[in-house]
Order: sequence, then structure tokens, then C-alpha cells
Amino acid sequence: MHLRGFTKHGSSNVEHPGTYLGAISKLDYLKELGVNCVELMPCHEFNELEYFSCSSRMNFWGYSTINYFSPMTRYSSGGTRDCGRDAINEFKTFVREAHKRGIEVIMDVVFNHTAEGNENGPTLSFRGIDNSTYYMLAPKGEFYNYSGCGNTFNCNHPVVREFIVDCLRYWVTEMHVDGFRFDLASIMTRGCSLWDPVNMYGSPVEGDMITTGTPLATPPLVDMISNDPILGGVKLIAEAWDAGGLYQVGHFPHWNIWSEWNGKYRDIVRQFIKGTDGFAGGFAECLCGSPHLYQAGGRKPWHSINFVCAHDGFTLADLVTYNKKYNLSNGEDNRDGENHNLSWNCGEEGEFASLSVRRLRKRQMRNFFVCLMVSQGVPMFYMGDEYGHTKGGNNNTYCHDHYVNYFRWDKKEESSGLQRFCSLMIQFRKQLECLGLEEFPTAERLHWHGHQPGKPDWSETSRFVAFSMVQI
Repeated sequence: MHLRGFTKHGSSNVEHPGTYLGAISKLDYLKELGVNCVELMPCHEFNELEYFSCSSRMNFWGYSTINYFSPMTRYSSGGTRDCGRDAINEFKTFVREAHKRGIEVIMDVVFNHTAEGNENGPTLSFRGIDNSTYYMLAPKGEFYNYSGCGNTFNCNHPVVREFIVDCLRYWVTEMHVDGFRFDLASIMTRGCSLWDPVNMYGSPVEGDMITTGTPLATPPLVDMISNDPILGGVKLIAEAWDAGGLYQVGHFPHWNIWSEWNGKYRDIVRQFIKGTDGFAGGFAECLCGSPHLYQAGGRKPWHSINFVCAHDGFTLADLVTYNKKYNLSNGEDNRDGENHNLSWNCGEEGEFASLSVRRLRKRQMRNFFVCLMVSQGVPMFYMGDEYGHTKGGNNNTYCHDHYVNYFRWDKKEESSGLQRFCSLMIQFRKQLECLGLEEFPTAERLHWHGHQPGKPDWSETSRFVAFSMVQI
């Protein structure tokens, strides 16, 4: 959920649109929908004007942190007034009011890079304090770029990891958040640059075998967070990949407490529901909580955060409306954004399609949502997907502070049928204990079916998967 985008549109009819207070005014909607946790996109102070050379673009999403200890001041009703104290108080109020409604608050945190860009970027903070400590540097001073954003935070340096842990503790003890989702978390598992191996591991022999950026089996930062008396008790979620090609879904260092955004779940479910051959078996694994990824490591179904859509990529409505991206408005000649979307437009490209195609799209959106709600693990859906929010085929709307990123309260009313369906599916999941198991389902409890009971079809061309659960 994007805090500003949640109430910024005029149809929200709140007194303070686009702010913490505005979001508080709409918490009852989330409760009625059945939501019990919100994962906020970045709310640290970030650089909105990162793209200063492009007057039509701004950093809307917030993945460009300037101050990790400050809530975003422009999300408060008072803005930068009184040195941003309004932002602190209003953020705390938002968390408190969410808790009153039984809604937990998880923050999306960006410790993989900062707003200072590459070696030619602006000096805003860490570069001026100690460039070689806070960033991964090559021997001649160039920045390693595992984040895809110009620099890479030197997470496993002793000084940097102390900074990160102090920051996380602050947001738990002072701001009372319930956990964190770590953007491009695989960067936190990479060996740091210019470090003393004795300080990093207490073993100069082991340290001598590691070069900058090498993935570590027991990364000091992740170890430190996992065993911290405060942080070890909150929810920790890894986006278990980075822009340098490190993909750790299913094997992120976890200490049995880290969950993961399950990107493999997303891709397999998209393939099966759009009718691609060969995915019936994989789809069944997804319904079981992805035991092929997590069970062997002693992990539980809740270690899998299941999702079909997020802020990155198509919305749910666009996933069934477009076969290709339309990102020209981003100013990068349509080069940005993912090309491998695994989408299907149901027969016609774009919103203005025949009645039969539009009906099929509605069924497909319901199929995706049903899948989320009957899968073992933790379901997550993107803000607005419950009413069919569209971004016009743009799958990378990081730079737009307008309606394309705003929750459309007027459209919600127009699409009340889909919203009601989603709410009922959430209620259905909550009512059935067997859909939220603590352990992976066994063969004694889970029975698979095909077109005939007890006869599942796992062939390449299978398009039908059904199951029943036995109470034990």
C-alpha cells in the first residue's frame, strides 16, 4: 500500500488527502474488507526530486532514502513545519489507530542503496561522512551496482550493520511498527568491500576467501537482525533477489524466522491460470505453500508470502488486459519495466474490448484471487486490485504522482461486485482453519482430484486441479 496514493485522489473525500491522517480516515475500509496487515511502501524520508532534470517525473514510490530515522515529512498534514515533528506524531497515530482495528503495520525498508546515486551522484549524507565505509567500492572508487540504482549499501560492514540494526530497533520501539519488508534483501547477504575479516567474522582465514559482493551463507547483518532480542520477535520479510542476478527465493538465510516474497509462486500461478502447458503440478505445489521451496529447510508455510501482483509490474486488472507493457510516459522510450510479464489479455489488447472478453477478464481476476485465498502461506494483494485498478498497461509507475498511482475511491464504487467477491473470499479463508495450517499438508489430509474424484491429472495439458482437505 502506498500511503500517499491511498487517499490522494479527490474521490477519497478525506480532510487531509495523501497523508497519514488521510489514511487513518480510511482504515475502517480496510478492516471491513478483511485486511489484517498493511505493508507500507517506503515511508522513510526520501528524495522526491531525484529526477531533477525531468520536470515531468518525480520519485513517487519512495525507493530513494535520504534519512532512515525520519518518517516522510510530506506525508504529514503539517509538512516540514516544526522540523517534521508532525510527521512523527501522525505516523505514530496511524500505527496506533491501525492496531486498534486489528491491523498490523509492516514497513518496506530500502537498505540496499540510497539516494546518492553512483560515483558521480550528489553528496547528501553517507558519501560525505565516509564513502568507502557505507558503499561497496571497486579498487579505483567505482560503485558496485547490485541494486540497479547506481550504488550498493555496504550492509555487512561492521559500522553499517550497526547503523541498520539501530534504525530498525528505533522503528519498532519508538514508532511501534510490527515488522519490515526488506527491498532487494539479497544485497544484505553479499560480502562487503574494504573490510577487516577479523571484524566481520572473527576469522581472518574465512575472510580471506571472500571477495566483494560474494553471497555469504551466514551474512553478519541478517544474523545480527535474526538474533537481536527486539528484532527477532517482529515480522521479517525478504525480497530475496537483487539486480545483480542473485536470486534466493527458497534459500534466503532465514534462521527460521524470515519469510520471503515468493516470486516463484507469482510466476507459476500466472502461467497455470492463463493456460500454459506443464504447470498443473507446480500450481498444486503453490496451493500447498510451496513445500518444494521451504519444507526441506525446516520452514513452515507462513515463510511463503504468496502474491500475484505487487507495485512492481502489472496490476491484477492489467495482467488480464495487456500482453505487453506501455511505459512511454515514464520518459525512457519504453525500455524500463519488466518485459517478462506472463500476462494474457484474454483475446484483445487494451481496455476497450468486446463484452465476451471483458467477462472473461473478470473471471480471470476472480480465479487469481481465489488461488491466493486458498493457498497455504500468507496471501498478499496490491492496493486497488480488489476493485480492478488499472495503470493503463504501465508496469513501472515509479515516477508518477497522479491518478495512475492513486487508489480510485470512485472506481471502487463502480466495481463493487469484484470488491465484494474479494471480501467474501477473505472471510472464507479466515473461517476455514485448514487454509492456514502451521505445517505443510500431508497426503493423509490433502486429497487431489481431476475431472473425477480421486483421479488428479498431472499431464502436460492439464488445466484442472482440485483438492479436498480432511479434518484430522
